[in-house]
This record gives sequence, structure tokens and C-alpha cells, in this order.
Amino acid sequence: MKKLFSFTGLAIAGLFIASCGSGEQKDKPAVDHSNHETSATTTSTPVAEPSSTAAVSNEVVVESDDQMKYNIHEIKVKAGEPVSLTLKHVGKMAKEVMGHNLVVLKAGTDITAFTEAALKAKDKEYIPESADIIAHTKLIGGGEESKIEFTLEPGTYDYICTFPGHAGIMKGKIIAE
Repeated sequence: MKKLFSFTGLAIAGLFIASCGSGEQKDKPAVDHSNHETSATTTSTPVAEPSSTAAVSNEVVVESDDQMKYNIHEIKVKAGEPVSLTLKHVGKMAKEVMGHNLVVLKAGTDITAFTEAALKAKDKEYIPESADIIAHTKLIGGGEESKIEFTLEPGTYDYICTFPGHAGIMKGKIIAE
């Protein structure tokens, strides 16, 4: 019994350390995701290195994984036109363990205060009652996806995952031009 507990503890510690990473962010060249096709399988495929969209596209697919990552950190869209954004969780872990969502916030939102409020909204999938939300996906687990549609005025908007502890890493910007 003790050995099983020790092994489980080591496995959990290993996953935690691996998911934290070094915290370094490197500049990556822009990658065009406007024609990005994804598989409908539920295999645990790590998302590609974080990137930016090169072309302006109002149909966007953002992938998340079991390593607490979005594959896109900058999205460019046409202002004043509907945006269709799909979040796909390409990992295997359940939403109770490694759930992800994507919350688009109004420009100027205090992200720290917003994420603190989100922690208190577990019964609402970590989406607090807030006038700072433009749109948000459902909280999803491995193999699931959620789609949202919204329209933005010209400007820059933050997006984050509000699952506890994720917003510090799982974040990005939408630039509406």
C-alpha cells in the first residue's frame, strides 16, 4: 500500500513539474492558422508551439492540451464582423482535472481581479458574474470542443482560461482591426 501511494505521489509531482515548464517565452514566427484542419480523434496530442495568426481570419480554432497550453497566443480578426471561435481540448484528461475554457474579456479588464472572482465560481464552471466578459466557451475536458460567436469593435482584447491556476499561462490577445 505504501509503495502504491509513493508511486502515485511521484507521478503527480512529475506531472506538476512537467506542466509548469520553465516559464520562458520565446519569440516565434507567425503561423497562418486560417486553413488549419484538426483531427476529431481523442488522442493526447500536445498542441504545437504557441504562435500568432499571420492572416486576419474571423474563423479561428484554438487548441488546448493536458500541459496547460493554448496553441495560439495572438489572433487577428476583422472588427465589426462576426467571429467564430472554436476551442478544442486535444488532451485526454477530464475537465474536473484539466479543464479548459476560453474567456474573451473587455479591453482594460483587471485580469488578476477577474481570475480571483473566477476561483469563487466553481459551480458556474469558473465563469464569474461579470460585465467584463464579451464571450466564453464552456469548460471542456480531453476530446471535447466548444464554439462561440461574437463581434468586436477595433481594439485589443485579452483571452484567458479561468480554470484554477491556468490564467497565468493560458492567455492571449485578440486584435480586432
